[in-house]
Amino acid sequence: MNKIFCLIFTIALAACQDNSTSEALLEDPVDRPNILWLVTEDMGPYIPPFGDSTVQTPNLSRLAAEGIRFTNVFSPSGVCAPSRSAIATGMYPSSIGANNMRAHSYTEVTGLPAYEAVPPPQVKMFSELLRKHGYYCTNNKKTDYQFQAPITAWDENGPYAHWRHNENKDQPFFSIFNFTETHESGLFEPYGFRREEQRFYHAGDTSFQWEGGRMKESETTVYLPKDTEFDIPPYLPNNEITKRDMWKMYNNIAEMDRQVGMVLAQLEEDGLLANTVIFFYGDHGGPLPRQKRLIYDAGLKVPLIVRFPDKKDAGSIDDQLISFIDLAPTVLRLASAKVPGYLQGRAFLSSDTPERKYIHAAGDRFDGFTDAIRAVRDDRFKYIRNYRPEQAYYLPVTFRERIPTMKELLRMRDANELDEVQALWFQSGKPKEELYDCLNDPHEVNNLAAAPDHAEKLAELRRELNRWIAEIGDQPNLPERELISQLWNGADTKPSTANPQVSIRGEKVYITCDTEGASIGYRLISSKNRDNAWSVYQAPFEIPVNTQVEIQAHRLGYHPSEVVVFTL
Repeated sequence: MNKIFCLIFTIALAACQDNSTSEALLEDPVDRPNILWLVTEDMGPYIPPFGDSTVQTPNLSRLAAEGIRFTNVFSPSGVCAPSRSAIATGMYPSSIGANNMRAHSYTEVTGLPAYEAVPPPQVKMFSELLRKHGYYCTNNKKTDYQFQAPITAWDENGPYAHWRHNENKDQPFFSIFNFTETHESGLFEPYGFRREEQRFYHAGDTSFQWEGGRMKESETTVYLPKDTEFDIPPYLPNNEITKRDMWKMYNNIAEMDRQVGMVLAQLEEDGLLANTVIFFYGDHGGPLPRQKRLIYDAGLKVPLIVRFPDKKDAGSIDDQLISFIDLAPTVLRLASAKVPGYLQGRAFLSSDTPERKYIHAAGDRFDGFTDAIRAVRDDRFKYIRNYRPEQAYYLPVTFRERIPTMKELLRMRDANELDEVQALWFQSGKPKEELYDCLNDPHEVNNLAAAPDHAEKLAELRRELNRWIAEIGDQPNLPERELISQLWNGADTKPSTANPQVSIRGEKVYITCDTEGASIGYRLISSKNRDNAWSVYQAPFEIPVNTQVEIQAHRLGYHPSEVVVFTL
């Protein structure tokens, strides 16, 4: 915990700011609309609006009927933390040191110090940019960005964060609700739901009480009969164990849909549907073995629905290629905010932005196990390059091995019962290059890299992967210890943000920080009031006499500064 101390510095004004550049705005933009994100975990396009009618999702189906379905949306990683770093920053994880899952964890396995991704100094979380543009920003409740979010990132962040907590009802909001029901852990035994009504209804509804926890299966609302027939992927065993896990997976989707409906109902109750752009998407592909953590489409491809206040293009389908790094610039332009020039993504809702020809992905360390894989995909073909062909694809990730289907695959492997497709994942090595026709081979099991009639496509995607790696400064197969050394500029310990410096000129407070790229947050404290929301420092400001100001600076990937307390 940071030590709080009193400090007064007098220096010239040289505030740490990002190098932002303005781009053209959307045609006829709504004047700073509210923006609501509904984000589920570990879920591919397994819902009726995207062609899978195994279980009904009335709330998402309504959202799709009133919005636009985007059918070619991809995470740059098959696991959550790298994916969320891409979403939060608009940068490829492998370009900012964010591609190793949970960089701050698994130190007992890796033998490495805990560290964070360290983006270039100008990079900010885009929620901070929205706050600078006048938005009230909330996150309920998952973070997992591969770096600690600075105090400037959110007006409110936690299990009860909600747009309803803003007393200024005229201020536009950007609110995220994260739904955990579809997470991989929802397949573990004993099976049951983690009901989360309390955190959604907490805002403004004191009469609603719920104790939380996980419901047992006997108490769980069942959305599907257990004898449902499932379309089981060929890389999984077609038996009762897999069927039960798929039954759980679709039940979890239906439960998530119910929770989505609760949030949408609150939006309508508040009369905000007419001025809110709604996004729904998954944080990466599916939860089953050979889906999550891999960079096949099953691990990367997600559903995305965008609903506009006027139901613009309601019920339509958009097939353009979209990467998660495109979300930040898209939302900034929707909000009519400045879009920094450093962003690696593109605003996909803007007609003046060229559509993507390719999406890119990478896989490195997953929990305690390391690999080095890069991929590029166009609208039909995917090229994968394995930098460790001598190493098996399958990694014994302990968390995944709690899934019954994973246990069954390992049993079948040891008993030599896997068929040819199921055994692909467990080979002792892997090809240096893979090429798949994702249209005709959606499960990516027929490698075409050696096929003469696909040599031209192989060469094209090989060149594109080389170009992308060079452009973003990626270093595939770089030992993690060397990555840490680069992020820390050769130091042995994680760098710290310099303490903010304060001066008074006339009646105004000036704040600066010597750490390039540091964000500065402050909040006012008086004898009658303690404002717990940290404001983003943008310009000198006035404070009443006898008011204290708490100030902290924080560059992404660094330790935050100490909290400076200043009294006028």
